[in-house]
Amino acid sequence: MLMRTDPFREFDRLAQSAFAGFPSGTWSRPTAMPMDAYRHGEEFVVEFDLPGVDPSAVDLAVERNVLTVKAERRPGDRGDDVEMVASERSHGAYSRQLFLGENLDTDRITAHYDAGVLTVRIPVAERAKARSISVEHGTGDRKEIEV
Repeated sequence: MLMRTDPFREFDRLAQSAFAGFPSGTWSRPTAMPMDAYRHGEEFVVEFDLPGVDPSAVDLAVERNVLTVKAERRPGDRGDDVEMVASERSHGAYSRQLFLGENLDTDRITAHYDAGVLTVRIPVAERAKARSISVEHGTGDRKEIEV
């Protein structure tokens, strides 16, 4: 099970759009990155939008059952002789934390970055998967019941 941790995300999006001309997140107040989360078979998949972020600027960490994703989009080096006409592409620090349920295997998390999307795959733990348990009858016969 995956739980969102930021109930005020919509307020942050509204404020970010209202102050679009101001710099994006800082390390002391990072911007939340948009994500999709879904279950696919025996794993949970979380996709984070990180357009323009260099893969070396992405940091993932798991401590207990908290997955922390941090990234930084740095402005491009255009040289000293460049005069900006428009600057609408945001840059700065991004961060997101997810509380992972006990039924996920945090030791086997994998991550892949492609075309500005960070995909994190978290397998369901073996102990949380459905299994059959045999039930003995009074006559010694056994019957399989799926739990």
